[in-house]
Amino acid sequence: MQLQYLDFDFSDEESGRGSFDAMACVLAERLPPLLAEIAAVLAWAQAAFGPAGALQDEGEWDYELQAVAEPGRPLAIAWDRRKGGIALAAGGAGSRTTLTLTVSGSPAFCEALREAFELAD
Repeated sequence: MQLQYLDFDFSDEESGRGSFDAMACVLAERLPPLLAEIAAVLAWAQAAFGPAGALQDEGEWDYELQAVAEPGRPLAIAWDRRKGGIALAAGGAGSRTTLTLTVSGSPAFCEALREAFELAD
């Protein structure tokens, strides 16, 4: 699957684990496809590597998701792993919303994520 909104930057750790960070800022009419793209990445990760788990507890992968509406108002955001969707508090009509997603995992997870979403190093 090729991503349209998320452009990930990769960083690796001494432990061999890695993190992919993406940020996207969109107007209200572009928010649904961005949320669907984020949900697709998280659903893939869960299907391929099981539920997210804290990396310090030797989990295979984990994530952090944040949302902010201009001019800097944090929004409640959550991934519903059972329903496969993202729940986001309303940001206001016509406002821009910035979403950040960090996905971290083992070397095997990182390689599989690169392949699944055609990510470059």
